[in-house]
Amino acid sequence: QVQLVESGGGLVQAGDSLSLSCSFSGRTFRSYVMGWFRQAPGKEREFVAIISGQGSSRRYAEFVKGRFTISRDNSKDMAYLQMNNLEPEDTAVYYCGAAGIFRTTRESFDYWGQGTQVTVSS
Repeated sequence: QVQLVESGGGLVQAGDSLSLSCSFSGRTFRSYVMGWFRQAPGKEREFVAIISGQGSSRRYAEFVKGRFTISRDNSKDMAYLQMNNLEPEDTAVYYCGAAGIFRTTRESFDYWGQGTQVTVSS
């Protein structure tokens, strides 16, 4: 069974940077597409970024606007989300997910971590 554990969230000010990590275990990491989603209070969980198994393909939500970078290290079974120039609107619980196909829909992801809180103050 795949297990995902996020870390790296916290409280930052607008304009700051934050790096999230997601550790993967239980299966062959490089076989899985990895993605980041987020969920703000009272809102649906929304897509943030996705990366293919070998890291050759990436896709981002429009609101990222070049501020976030998704990456992975298949030698360490880790996925990352580097977030720069954070805005108060980025405040949410961030989840990493693992999927068997490269699609940005929440339903495409088979496994989820427990989430890590990111809070951006103005």
